[in-house]
Amino acid sequence: MRDTRESRLLLVLLIAIAFALITVDIRGGEESPVDGARQAAATVFGPVENGVAAAVDPVGNAIGAVRDSGNRHDRIAALEHENAELKARLGSDDRNSSKARQLDSLLRTAGTGQYGIKAAEVIAIGAAQGFSWTITIDAGADDGLRRDMTVLNGEGLVGRVTTVGPETATVLLANDPDFTVGTRMEKTDELGFATGQGSRPLSVQFLNGKAEVKKGDRLVTFGSSEDKPFVPGVPVGRVVRVDPSGGDLTRTVYVEPFVGFTKLDIVGIVVQAPREDPRDMVLPKQPAKPAKPKPTPTVTVTVQPNGDLVDGSGKVVGNINDKPDADAGSGTGTETGAADPPEGNADTPAGDTANEQE
Repeated sequence: MRDTRESRLLLVLLIAIAFALITVDIRGGEESPVDGARQAAATVFGPVENGVAAAVDPVGNAIGAVRDSGNRHDRIAALEHENAELKARLGSDDRNSSKARQLDSLLRTAGTGQYGIKAAEVIAIGAAQGFSWTITIDAGADDGLRRDMTVLNGEGLVGRVTTVGPETATVLLANDPDFTVGTRMEKTDELGFATGQGSRPLSVQFLNGKAEVKKGDRLVTFGSSEDKPFVPGVPVGRVVRVDPSGGDLTRTVYVEPFVGFTKLDIVGIVVQAPREDPRDMVLPKQPAKPAKPKPTPTVTVTVQPNGDLVDGSGKVVGNINDKPDADAGSGTGTETGAADPPEGNADTPAGDTANEQE
């Protein structure tokens, strides 16, 4: 195509239309007018992405073995059995071993929180609907997924489902600037709202401006009405910085997420919320604090002119002229009587002789 005035005008017009659509999409939020087109695109291109992922991943189909959790009371046992079968098929390949570890961690987290999940695999990152932090997974409406479902992995909160196609779905990650989730602090139960900041830590505003927050404190999801879009008790992250409140009504802290958003692979979509809030049960165990070393007592000994050794309290503990006990016991004299039988002991030969003489 030759570089003409008409072609340049057409390029400028296309760029203007693209920016206009992006602006309308961002301002529309959940009710974006282009959401229908996005879902249509997911319907058309989702199977293509899924097919490509299945072709390059030899264990892609194996993940389906744990998608149906079955009855609530039998869920954990069934998942553990299916997980064992999956790991037996994965072999010793490094990538497959990594998938097995992630799946095992996911099932352990789901079992602890009593979440009913559908396991899925990430098949695409950063879908073409804007500059959002998103992933595409190989599960959709045909697998029972719906919009505004919580997504997690073995480490904690991943995000929420935003768009659902027949075989794929789009997940908005928790570090996206448009992502907000209610949080609750471990032990103190202080409530706040966490907002994504891209590659930076989450920004959390606590409702209590005087809340006592320190570095290392951990947060979980507070939960939403009817558990949509967030179920309670999912680990969110750990506090890494605390800003002074400065008299404000709210207090801002910065939280490092438990999840590594740049290395997602196996995730779980919560299709059944727990009967009871798991509270802090899903949080990983805190590492044991190292024991404080006990100080070793130091004894100072001084040598007196006469050779006596005197400790710090003035007590004589020895003399440099004293011979070792071994030298004293090696002579031929009668220094020690340890080997001699005790006098008057009737059970010894010496005692018998003494009795006869009497």
